[in-house]
Amino acid sequence: MTNRCAWLLYNPAAGRFPAGPLLERALRVLSSAGWDAHIVQGEPKKGVADVAKEAVAQRCDAVFVVGGDGSIGQAASALAGSETALGVLPAGTANVWAQELGLPRLDWIHVFALEQAAERLAAGDVRLVDVGVCNGQAFLLWAGVGLDAHVVNSMEPRERWEKAFATVHYATLALWNAIGWEGMDLKVRTDKDEFEGRYLVAVASNIPAYAGGLVDLAMGAKVDDGLLDFWFIESGKLRDVLVRVAQIFMGRHVDAEGVHHFRASEAVFEMENGLPIQFDGEPLVLDSPLEFSVQKKALKVLVPGDVNPDLFASQSKG
Repeated sequence: MTNRCAWLLYNPAAGRFPAGPLLERALRVLSSAGWDAHIVQGEPKKGVADVAKEAVAQRCDAVFVVGGDGSIGQAASALAGSETALGVLPAGTANVWAQELGLPRLDWIHVFALEQAAERLAAGDVRLVDVGVCNGQAFLLWAGVGLDAHVVNSMEPRERWEKAFATVHYATLALWNAIGWEGMDLKVRTDKDEFEGRYLVAVASNIPAYAGGLVDLAMGAKVDDGLLDFWFIESGKLRDVLVRVAQIFMGRHVDAEGVHHFRASEAVFEMENGLPIQFDGEPLVLDSPLEFSVQKKALKVLVPGDVNPDLFASQSKG
C-alpha cells in the first residue's frame, strides 16, 4: 500500500510561540501513521496559497497548515475544488477552526498540541465543507465589514509578544473602537429581500464561532449546508453601541433589539468604497459592491473521528 503524501506547511510568523522546534515530533507521528510527510516552510515571496497550489500540482493527499486561521483560510482558497485535503496543526493565535474541530492550540499548557493534532487527524476522517467567496476572494470561516474589520486592521500585523495577550487585546480594541465608530451605511440584497440601514457589524459566517473564538455568533451554522449565516448589528448612540458589543461577547445577541440574521447562498452588500474587510481574521480592502456566494462542499478537510457532529448538516464522509 502506497503511503499518503502530506506537506506540513509551516508559517514561522504565526502564533504566540515559535512552532518550528516541535514540528519534527508531529512529523514522526504522521510517518508512524503511514504518511509520507515532510515540512515546507513559507517564504516572504511565496505565500501560503502559492505553496498549497504546488501541493495540489504534486497531487499531495493533504496539506497540514502549521499556523493560525489566516494561514488556514489562504490554504483553503487554494485547495478548494482539488483532491488535496486541508489539515490543521494549530500554532496560530486564535485557531478558531481548530477549536471547532476540538483540537487544542499550541501554548504553554498544551506543548504537545501539534503532535496530538497530527495523531487525531491521521486517524480521523475526510469531510467535505463549503467555502465562502466574496468578490473572488475565498474564505473558510468568515468575512466581515464594520467594527470587526476595523479591529483586525488596527491589530495586524502584530509582533509575537502582542499575540500572547490576544484575547484581552481584541476585546479591549473592540470596545475602544466602538466608542469612536459611528457605523456604516449598508444596503443588502438577496434573491428574496432587500433592506438597508446603519450597522456596527455586518458579517458572513460559515461557522458558529466568531471574534477569535470568544463568542458563538452564528449558533447553529453548518459548514456543509451550502449557506452562509449573515449577521447585522445596528449602530446607534454610544450607549447602544456599547450594549450591543457587550451582548455579542456575552452571547445574548440572538434575540436582541437591533440584531438581524438570515441564511442564504448569495447576498450583495452595497456600501462606501474603501471600507476595510476581514477574511478569516486577515485584513483587506475591497470596493463596493461585495458579492457573496458559496462553493458548496468544495473543500476536503481532515477532522478528528470524534468531531462535533453539530458542525455538519450531513454526516456522510468525503
